[in-house]
Amino acid sequence: MYSEIQRERADIGGLMAPPEYREWNPELIKPKKLLNPVKASRSHQELHRELLMNHRRGLGVDSKPELQRVLEHRRRNQLIKKKKEELEAKRLQCPFEQELLRRQQRLNQLEKPPEKEEDRAPEFIKVRENLRRIATLTSEERAL
Repeated sequence: MYSEIQRERADIGGLMAPPEYREWNPELIKPKKLLNPVKASRSHQELHRELLMNHRRGLGVDSKPELQRVLEHRRRNQLIKKKKEELEAKRLQCPFEQELLRRQQRLNQLEKPPEKEEDRAPEFIKVRENLRRIATLTSEERAL
């Protein structure tokens, strides 16, 4: 049975022409093996080099990678920040505290002296007014 399969394959091989790229033909472009973009990337090469160095030194891979440590640190900080915000929100939900804050803001507004319109104006308008005053002063001095 096995010999029959061998004979059939030999017959098929005789019918098919061998691929031309195996023979050296100057007219044809030889196919090149494609590069693996992952292995060709610089970051992959550096990571592989670092893993080999750690393996040679005997450093275990058991320790957490730097990225994982940083992500855990960020998560921890976010949880702490969220808890603080929740506590602050609970503290401000009390109506008594809200009323105290409103009164404090009103008192601060009353204590501040009212700003003049000139103080609110943009700086270029202030400079323009100063130039007008200087121009009027010099013209009056000339008249005297």
